Amino acid sequence: MEGAEDAVRNAQVVDARARNISHNVRCTECGSQSIEDSQADVAILLRKLIRDEIRAGKSDKDIYKKLEDDFGETVLYAPKFDLQTAALWLSPLLVAGAAGGVWAYNKHRQNTNVHIMALNLVRGVPLTPKEKQTMLDLLTPPRLERNPLSSWWRKWLGQ
Repeated sequence: MEGAEDAVRNAQVVDARARNISHNVRCTECGSQSIEDSQADVAILLRKLIRDEIRAGKSDKDIYKKLEDDFGETVLYAPKFDLQTAALWLSPLLVAGAAGGVWAYNKHRQNTNVHIMALNLVRGVPLTPKEKQTMLDLLTPPRLERNPLSSWWRKWLGQ
């Protein structure tokens, strides 16, 4: 009786490990599905290969390595961080940094007005904050609507 229970337990462990690995492996035929979710022939063969490797006593790391060696790094959903994938991993930071830089530049441009700087030089005395705000109100042109789509939405919504 214990031998049957051990066999069932081992089969459950193999199945759980295989499903865990299969969820992290991309189907080479479908491309957008894991091999666990795909019904393509290659996915079925890969699931069988994974179960055979687990039964042979291989670790999860060894199985991922074998799949990567046989099918390339694109078969894994989470590529490793190296020189080739650095742009992929760092691109969100680069985009956020560029957006922050553009925002800071525009904010700086709003706060520095050439006319006020010239007036400070001519007067020899800096403007008071109230004078500076008055000059900005006079010299800043009214904001024009840059995005025609947003004005269309306003008309459509009746605003």
